[in-house]
Amino acid sequence: MQNKGKYYITTAIAYTSGKPHIGNSYEIVLADAIARYKRRDGFDVHFQTGSDEHGQKIETRAIEAGCSSPKEFVDQVSDTIKGLWNLMDTSYDRFIRTTDDDHVKQVQKIFKKFYDQGDIYKGSYKGMYCTECEAFYTESQLKDGKCPECGGPVHPAEEEAYFFKMSKYADRLIEYINTHPEFIQPASRKNEMMNNFLLPGLQDLCVSRTSFKWGIPVDFDKKHVVYVWLDALTNYITGIGYDADGNSSEEYKKWWPADLHLIGKDIIRFHTIYWPIFLMALGEPLPKQVFGHPWLLQGGEKMSKSKGNVIYADDLVSLFGVDPVRYFVLHEMPFDNDGVITWELLVERFNSDLANTLGNLVNRTIAMSNKYLGGVVADKNVTEAVDADLKAVVTGCYAKVEAKMDELRVADALTEIFALFKRCNKYIDETEPWVLGKDESKKDRLSTVLYNLVEAISIGAALLDPFMPETAQKIKEQLNTPDRDFDTLGTFGVCKNDTKVTENPEMLFARKDLKDVLEKAAEITKKQKEEFERTQAEAAKNLAKAGLAPATPVKAQESDEKAEAIDIPAKEEITFDQFGAMQFQVGEIIKCEAVEKSKKLLCSQVKIGSQVKQIVSGIRKYYSPEEMVGKKVMVLVNLKPAKLAGVMSEGMLLCAEDAEGNLALMTPEKDMPSGAEIC
Repeated sequence: MQNKGKYYITTAIAYTSGKPHIGNSYEIVLADAIARYKRRDGFDVHFQTGSDEHGQKIETRAIEAGCSSPKEFVDQVSDTIKGLWNLMDTSYDRFIRTTDDDHVKQVQKIFKKFYDQGDIYKGSYKGMYCTECEAFYTESQLKDGKCPECGGPVHPAEEEAYFFKMSKYADRLIEYINTHPEFIQPASRKNEMMNNFLLPGLQDLCVSRTSFKWGIPVDFDKKHVVYVWLDALTNYITGIGYDADGNSSEEYKKWWPADLHLIGKDIIRFHTIYWPIFLMALGEPLPKQVFGHPWLLQGGEKMSKSKGNVIYADDLVSLFGVDPVRYFVLHEMPFDNDGVITWELLVERFNSDLANTLGNLVNRTIAMSNKYLGGVVADKNVTEAVDADLKAVVTGCYAKVEAKMDELRVADALTEIFALFKRCNKYIDETEPWVLGKDESKKDRLSTVLYNLVEAISIGAALLDPFMPETAQKIKEQLNTPDRDFDTLGTFGVCKNDTKVTENPEMLFARKDLKDVLEKAAEITKKQKEEFERTQAEAAKNLAKAGLAPATPVKAQESDEKAEAIDIPAKEEITFDQFGAMQFQVGEIIKCEAVEKSKKLLCSQVKIGSQVKQIVSGIRKYYSPEEMVGKKVMVLVNLKPAKLAGVMSEGMLLCAEDAEGNLALMTPEKDMPSGAEIC
């Protein structure tokens, strides 16, 4: 295998406020698939992940959990995170913790270096503070008086703090982003950072705190601790041996700059504005690329314990297995739009793609080889025209997968691999080995057909390995074929003649019954709800014991609570025919973006049956574009198209409005198919 050089990939380090859900686990699986692929493709890879362990929220969580110290709490949560990452079969090279001694020492040095060279100054910060997000906001940044990120409560706060002079490096960063179009991906994230933050002008950034103690101390001003983002972001260099005094390790010189920072889209501002500026101040090169991946939504909503819609990786693994969960999260996440996870979709993908397309293919090939050829396959060179097309598809697959992976389109790469397996299934239907097996004169043709299948599947298994490593290994073992380097995948016929497949094939994937899975999922949800309520009650007790008032939990309105009644002026009566002229249908929002020229409008692509309509709605104050994707909504379909803020709208989303003018989308009470008539 050709050595293609080094490749350094990182994930965001997981915050230790609690157990990561499947949306968080998606990131580590995505990074692992990329890292494994790069290794197989000839790169020398270093893959780093870890846990972010400081901050006021952690200090509070430790008290709520009844721990003797924040360190005891983060030790427990970090072990949980690491356990999940190991469960998901991820091949990281270092799991860094921000409480690691080498990291703490370097953060203190970096802070002092910034201060000495005039990038940091002491001042005071006053604003509205969100403890959950550990961030200050101005009044104008709040949404309905609440945190614009989590929607939780904020409170006035003022404290002495050190600030980093962001504006000093802003023009340099703008120039860098403009001359390096590959730096921020997808491109939509770049536009957001430029238009919303950089071009309007950067404010100086608070980089220390005095209102709590759980953080890395500023060694020359002990009442300050380093603010969580300066602490956390520097892990990407401290974890590979960076030294602020100029004595960085050979490992650092080898791996930096990072080839890819893989992060969630919600923290892209920190990684594409603050982090590059910190690096500029240190005189270090910038990472080659930052990719802000979309979210994995549960039934179209962001996962939240308070909503009771959280799904965890270990629960999914208990029902489906590790590789099927890896396959699902990788396959169902679009490049730049949020993905959706539901129990129904999990079962559908498991049965159709894994049990049928792949599992059945491998099982049939082995079974027919044993039945007709005693398990021994060989290329007897008895070919027909159909063979050439199979070979072309199979040997061309690597190039297609490579092109997708170069663009980080991992879901599309998996689709190409499964197109190979589907072509193999079609080849079985075309050649009918069961018919050839009845004719002794066709035995050499039958052997050639089954050899072609074994060879094709072994190439597919090699490509599948980064995404589903356990499954790929099982396939190779059952076919008794060697591991394939990627640079051999364009050659058909590498498997040795007289290869003997296993006599006792193991079923790779047994089909799942939806009813059974839903019953088990309901039990999991019930246990999670009980555990959430128990821990909330314990947290309140522990906070009270510590002399602290518990935060008021944000909870959904109970079904038996009645909203205040509202009377509105009556409109002129209409006839039944007038009502019948209006066409109402259920739509599914598949994409949503803010309208650039408006502060109120969102532009949604709404799937209605087999059609997609573009609908502009004045609901930006109440819903983010990310929240909209995946929602089932009620649509007035036959409204005459009109332009709003220069954007064409082809219908209307129905909303309810309360006495204060707050809007809520009207959604079907039960899950209805896209296009269903509302009557």
